[in-house]
Amino acid sequence: MSLSKFFILCVLLDRPLHGYDIAKEVQRRKEACCAPREGTIYPVLKQFAEGGYVTYKSKIVTGRERRTYAITNKGRDAFFICLGEWLKMTKTLED
Repeated sequence: MSLSKFFILCVLLDRPLHGYDIAKEVQRRKEACCAPREGTIYPVLKQFAEGGYVTYKSKIVTGRERRTYAITNKGRDAFFICLGEWLKMTKTLED
């Protein structure tokens, strides 16, 4: 899993968010390191939704569809599996 995908799931652990808010929260937490660009975040969220890693609820706001994304149990499991692998790699690099 790429770092940007990993961090998208990470921010969704806290609460459901809109796509724009996901990008801003990743950027805020990681100080712009590995922050997804707006043009790439929505295809990732679509891929995650199709894979069952996130769900979304749609709402029309000022004539536009606005989706709020939430992580699923499958997405949570995938995040923690990847976290374990990243921690193993980090330990290997430190050693």
